[in-house]
Amino acid sequence: MTYADRRNLAWAILAAFIAIILLSGCGTSRHALPAYEAPLAKTDFQHVRTTAYTHTESDHRAYGNHNALGGELQAAGPPIHRAEVTRRAIPVGDAPRAVSVDDTGSYSPQLQPFSMEERRTVTRTTKRGTKTTRTVKRAVVVAKPRVGSAAADWSRWPAGTAFRLLSTGQIYRVDDYGWALAGRNTIDLYMPNQREMNSWGARQEAIQVLQWGDPQESLQFLRRHQDYRHIKRMVLELEGRHEEAAALR
Repeated sequence: MTYADRRNLAWAILAAFIAIILLSGCGTSRHALPAYEAPLAKTDFQHVRTTAYTHTESDHRAYGNHNALGGELQAAGPPIHRAEVTRRAIPVGDAPRAVSVDDTGSYSPQLQPFSMEERRTVTRTTKRGTKTTRTVKRAVVVAKPRVGSAAADWSRWPAGTAFRLLSTGQIYRVDDYGWALAGRNTIDLYMPNQREMNSWGARQEAIQVLQWGDPQESLQFLRRHQDYRHIKRMVLELEGRHEEAAALR
């Protein structure tokens, strides 16, 4: 083989290598959406598939530790205990809005403030032998729980939806979304590091929804970004066009 032949062969191999890289890049940007699942019934108690993510994953590095609303991702507080199923909501603070709205017409019910008071009766006997009874009221200080970030399909759990894991008592709020979550009944829980993310893995969890986010707020926010197919699928579902959302690939 002459020098010219070897040079031409080298150029051909280089061109083929570049073509493979370009085609791989196109395939990554146009990979198919996940298989569509019919939405769960919108009830206050649900059994959902949960996964975990962190900001140092390769597909999240471009966004750093920021959520879809532009705020910082937050890790939930430590597990408390196995939460009891109660009718009373634990406060999670004001939910972040996707867009500004008039609170007087808000879709979401307001969470009731959580407080506990301990009452005890004290009986004292005076020197004259008479008894006096009075009730002493003592406030019990309850620390406000640290609310973690969660990613989900906003057509199923709109932005601002707050929920509690019944297995741990931890509270999360939906403020993020992702490609693999569009059209799926999966909630992705934010973890502060790779170790905790791997430790959580994938689990079926019972959750109690403490506050539903406003679907109209989520729709207004997502419509500005629906050039991306996973966001387009959420928009279609929020508009009630479920068959089109399921058919989108």
